[in-house]
Amino acid sequence: MDIVDELRAFVATAQTGSFTAAADQLGMSNRLTSKYVAELEARLGVRLFQRTTRRVGLTPAGEDLLARAPALLDDLDDLLSGVAAEERELSGVIRVSASITFGELYLAGMLGRFAAAHPGLKIDLRLSDSYVDLARDGIDLAFRLGQSEMLSLKSRRLGRFASVAVASPAYIAAHGGPATPQDLTGHACIVDTNRRVPRRWTFRQGDTEHAVTVDGRFRVNSARAALELASAGLGIAYAPRFAIGERLDSGELVPVLPDYESETGPVSAVYLEGRSVPRKIRTLIDFALADIRATCVLDQ
Repeated sequence: MDIVDELRAFVATAQTGSFTAAADQLGMSNRLTSKYVAELEARLGVRLFQRTTRRVGLTPAGEDLLARAPALLDDLDDLLSGVAAEERELSGVIRVSASITFGELYLAGMLGRFAAAHPGLKIDLRLSDSYVDLARDGIDLAFRLGQSEMLSLKSRRLGRFASVAVASPAYIAAHGGPATPQDLTGHACIVDTNRRVPRRWTFRQGDTEHAVTVDGRFRVNSARAALELASAGLGIAYAPRFAIGERLDSGELVPVLPDYESETGPVSAVYLEGRSVPRKIRTLIDFALADIRATCVLDQ
């Protein structure tokens, strides 16, 4: 029995949660997928899954193997494609993670353009505003906003995002606009709980940083939802410029505190430390960097 096939069956089963879904993903029978996994367990002398009638769950040994096996298979695919002189087309699956707003507003379109140039690739895009463990979840590449503090991760900076404090013209007409950041304490602020410190909004003027603790009736875990509420005249939102999009251009929302510089942060492509980066991942990172510069979705 080929250990590579066994590992592919194991990874697919672990990521999908069932032998049936793994078989569909791999294009083989349910029986063969289950047989490959059983052979791998026999080879290793450990149980990798706890099986129930409806789902399979990983044992501790299975979790350890899943943290390493996807990278091993990717490295093998990259090695074989690099050695074969006739193999020029990228192939296989790229598992990508990103926050929901960035993923929906930009990343999905970018991945569509990338996939059009590489028809042999499959893209598995997973959007979540929760913390994603790349090793545990089998993620090849994550696009993250803000500083990464994980020493086990390597990153390549793609650009910077700037936040903008905005409100609707109707809100400004009814309540006036803040003249300084401290004036925000007297306004209805829409708090995006996905921000690292949700109620602490920071601005700069020259060399001076101004930090203010805001509050309001609405707390949401989505920049897009915060902007919808702001557009409805229900308060001031503080959101990344790429999320505001045409709302500023159309006048649906207007910036407040224009004399102050707003909060910025890096946007990076993040991947696991301690492994060679497959050619398809390197190619995607290079494409993303060029695409971001061409579309001006981020500051450089």
